[in-house]
Formats: sequence, structure tokens, C-alpha cells
Amino acid sequence: MIAETVLSAVSVAGLGIAAVTAYRKRFLRATRIAAFALVPIGLVMTGVVKWLAHTAFSPVAWGGFAVLALAWLLFITTRAVERRTVGTRKQRKEAARAAQRDAVAPTASVPSLRGGTGTGAGTGSTPAGKGTAAPGGTKNGDDFSDIEAILKKHGI
Repeated sequence: MIAETVLSAVSVAGLGIAAVTAYRKRFLRATRIAAFALVPIGLVMTGVVKWLAHTAFSPVAWGGFAVLALAWLLFITTRAVERRTVGTRKQRKEAARAAQRDAVAPTASVPSLRGGTGTGAGTGSTPAGKGTAAPGGTKNGDDFSDIEAILKKHGI
């Protein structure tokens, strides 16, 4: 109640100042002062002042602001932790794509045959799995050479 009265008095005083300014032939400045003077009375008439007064003294409203602040804090914290882990977002996406490519069995078996300690399949002059076809139609006469190379690589 008192806030509405004070804001109404401020608006009337501002309109009085605008009238005096217009009397001095400064119409642009008078119009600007009148616009600022009408804002408080407009806020009173729309109910914004009453809503703000009830919100300022409501513990539920302050609890809501606290929950919003906590949510914001959690969001910012997770963003900071995410930035420290791998690097930029682009680098994380590239790492995920590379891991997905390596997880596919046909492409994963070729590097595993070439890598290793230098013994076993894949160390000859022809890459493993690319040898000459055996009479039975299979490469090097063994269907499971890729699987055996993977198992040897992991020590199984």
C-alpha cells in the first residue's frame, strides 16, 4: 500500500518536472522525463509492484530462488569438470569416433595382426590375411587366422 503511494508521488513529481522543462522550450528532454515518470505508475497499475512486495517477504519464494541458484551452480560445476577431462568438445567427439571405428571387428583385426612383438602372423613379406588362396578356397588354408592373431596379441 505504501509502495503504491510512494511510486504515485514519484510519477506526479516527474510529470511536474516534465511540465516545467516543456515550459522552458526543451520539448525533447520534457518528453523523455515524462516517459521515465510514467514507468512507476505503470508498474503500480499492472500489479508488478504488488507481486514484487509479496515475493520479497515470502519464504517460499526465497526457497525457490535458492533452488534455482543450486541448479545453476550444479550446471556450471559440471561444465567446468567436463572441460578439464579430455579437452575441447571437438577433441572429445574425435576420440569417440575413433573408439567407435576401432570397435568394429573387420577393421580392428587388421591393425592387431600387424602390431605385436614381431613373432607370429603378420611379420612375413605379405600382410596377414592377404596371402595366396589355398586349394580349399580359404586364405592360407585357415579360416581362423584373424582370431588366432587377436588371441596371440592378448596373450591367450
